[in-house]
Amino acid sequence: MERSVDVATGESVAFSYELAGLGSRFFAVFIDLVIQIGVALAVILLIAWAASAFPPPAKEPAVSKLGEAILDALLVVASFMLFVGYFIVFEWRWAGRTPGKRLLGIRVVRDGGFPVDFTASVIRNVVRILEAGLGFYAISAVATLLSPQNRRLGDMAAGTIVVRDSRFERADRDGDDPLVGELTPAERDLVRRYAARRKTLNLEARTAVAAQIAATIRPKLGVSFDHIDDDHLLVHLATTALG
Repeated sequence: MERSVDVATGESVAFSYELAGLGSRFFAVFIDLVIQIGVALAVILLIAWAASAFPPPAKEPAVSKLGEAILDALLVVASFMLFVGYFIVFEWRWAGRTPGKRLLGIRVVRDGGFPVDFTASVIRNVVRILEAGLGFYAISAVATLLSPQNRRLGDMAAGTIVVRDSRFERADRDGDDPLVGELTPAERDLVRRYAARRKTLNLEARTAVAAQIAATIRPKLGVSFDHIDDDHLLVHLATTALG
């Protein structure tokens, strides 16, 4: 069953999102897991080849034990970074999407429809460790089915939801365009989402939301657009420089 949710902006205006279903979310996790396992296997094979090709010199037992302890610690850190840091970094730096989510046309956003930030991504993915350890996401599946907003435990803790964005997908052209070069990825994403959803707002709400966004981005633009109003400015940026 498809579900949708209205998220309110600071102006008490609601954007409507179609929530990502359980199937697409877990298939995205499966894709990400395949990528992670592939990377892990490649690293293991590389280490095994290096160990056979360049055997270490004989060492004292005490030195060998210290080396093994350091190696174990490094493996723990590397495993954490691969299987947890992977989600954190991609969601934080890639507008709420991992490779799996991108292929499925879904993304993570914070309550209010704002882009997911580093703190929220850390919280939802640290909780993921607990969820994965308890029946390999079985509890997550139950929580998602019971939640009106399709939230797993990590989403509840971080204040996030996972939504579909395939209908509003655009190529990521966040290069060094002098017009928008100083806008952060979150601000660029906010402009795109406003342009995609502006028709769902009445004139008064559209004017208020556009003014709020434009007040933040106008000082950062490389060209003055004082001759056009806020709504037209955001649409222009979304369809040209950020299109």
